[in-house]
Amino acid sequence: MQRAGTNRADEALKLAEAPERPGPLEPEGVALFLDLDGVLAPIVARPEEVRPEAARTRLMQALQAALGGRLAVISGRTIADLDRILDGAVASLAGVHGLERRLGHGPIWRAEPSPAVAGAKAAFEAIARAWPGAVVEEKGVSVGIHYRAAPGALADVREVVERLTPADDLVAQWGQMVAELRTPGPDKGDALIAFMAEPPFAGSRPVFVGDDLTDEHGFAAAAAAGGFGVLVGPARPTAARMRLENVEAVFDWLAAAVSRTGAA
Repeated sequence: MQRAGTNRADEALKLAEAPERPGPLEPEGVALFLDLDGVLAPIVARPEEVRPEAARTRLMQALQAALGGRLAVISGRTIADLDRILDGAVASLAGVHGLERRLGHGPIWRAEPSPAVAGAKAAFEAIARAWPGAVVEEKGVSVGIHYRAAPGALADVREVVERLTPADDLVAQWGQMVAELRTPGPDKGDALIAFMAEPPFAGSRPVFVGDDLTDEHGFAAAAAAGGFGVLVGPARPTAARMRLENVEAVFDWLAAAVSRTGAA
């Protein structure tokens, strides 16, 4: 059964900035959980611009082998979009911040969408018409608006989020130049906990790598289960114990772990 979202991220933001670079990742006994945007792919203005890359696919395949299947991507994107971008290289996925989840190649569990998502979509589409460059991303159980290419839209986006969140029992999530209104339900930390209760993840030490505020749930859940989080990007108050500078540093860190196992 899926667990409702918690306030782990609120608690995490009271902590100090992640102070140090992680040491070498030893795959033995580790379960690895990765965000996608900002971790495995650079942040772009339009989400559809992120496409499969052969080097990333090969790295994910090698990690899957090195970790004995204890690899999952937990992202704000849908599972269908993750499969597209990752070329099907990662079997276990959680999408829409935990509102859908797939263990291995099994069936997809998906939360029942709130009827209020349709109204949020209409409100965001009105903003996109008024601000060229803003992009609406509809995910069934949630809807987001990316305004990196239209930063002037922020005030309108904030007004819609503040108006619809309490009225329609939607959950607001802010990211890097993106706002999302989603069906209430599991978050990224809940997805990690659910994976950790099942083979092949059970009994291992979780490591969660993410870049955004929505990843704080994953950092806190990993720490609570005896592992740790790795923040990607500039230092900030976080529940992550370690930090990597950018996507390139993540790839180097993961590739080094693969090379030590001979799985590359």
